[in-house]
Formats: sequence, C-alpha cells, structure tokens
Amino acid sequence: MPTIGLRSDHPPGQIPASHRDLAECPPVAALTTVTPQGYPQTSVVWCDFDGQCLRVNTMRGFAKERNMRANPRVTLLCYDPRHTLRYLEVRGRVVEMTQAGAAEHLDQLASKYAGRPIHYFGEAIPAHFADTETPVLCRIRPTHVVAVDATGKKERRG
Repeated sequence: MPTIGLRSDHPPGQIPASHRDLAECPPVAALTTVTPQGYPQTSVVWCDFDGQCLRVNTMRGFAKERNMRANPRVTLLCYDPRHTLRYLEVRGRVVEMTQAGAAEHLDQLASKYAGRPIHYFGEAIPAHFADTETPVLCRIRPTHVVAVDATGKKERRG
C-alpha cells in the first residue's frame, strides 16, 4: 500500500518538477548537519536550486559550516507553513564550499526572499557584520529526495 501523498515518480536523487518551487526560495528551509559528537544540528537557512544542486549560504566558522566540512552528509527540509502537508526532504552531500561568489549569492538570496533587490549586509542585517563575517556558498548534491503532497489537491505540473 503506497504512503499517502508520497511522490515516487522521480529518480531517488532528483527533485521532481512538482516540488521545485520548494527547492527555489521556499518559505521555510531547515538544514541539518551532524556535529563531531554525532548529534544532529539544525538551522533555518535560505536556499535556492541551480538545476543540479541546492545552494545555501553560511558564514565561515558557524557551526553548520564546521559540521559540513567535517561531514558533508546533510538533510534539507523545505516547506510552506501554509501547506504543511506538502514538503520536500533532500538528503545529500555537500560537494562544494567556497567563498568565491558567496557574497553575491547571499545578495541574490536576500533579494529573492525580500521580493526586491537588496544587499544582505546593510539591508537584511546590519552593515557592520560585513567586517567580521565571511560568507560561504555551499552546494548540496541530492542523493535521496522525498517529495510529499498529501493536500488532496490536483497534482501541480511544472
């Protein structure tokens, strides 16, 4: 008997078209990494999708950044709190962590989430943080994707 709402019409490591909106600027995204002691550590993040990898941004030295460098296996849960019966869980591996282009990506994410062009440092958070924080762009390649839609609505195509 199939699980209600579980989408199984996509390869295990591929985000189905029906849920791509949840990979591209979802209202809520939570990234879970693993601490050196083996405990899960979850942070709310902004994310987007480049067609192959989910991308998140963090700061050098933050717990999630240290955890991903030590153990690249992560889970990203994306959902819209107005539709909690529809969500996307992506398990994957961090395949790149770079400072190159990270500040620009952070501005792009901030602009997507704000709905207008803004700069992360100075408009999303106080400008003085740019003096002490170094953005790190992280690319996550999906290895296992769980897409659920138990809303009872007609399947969205896209």
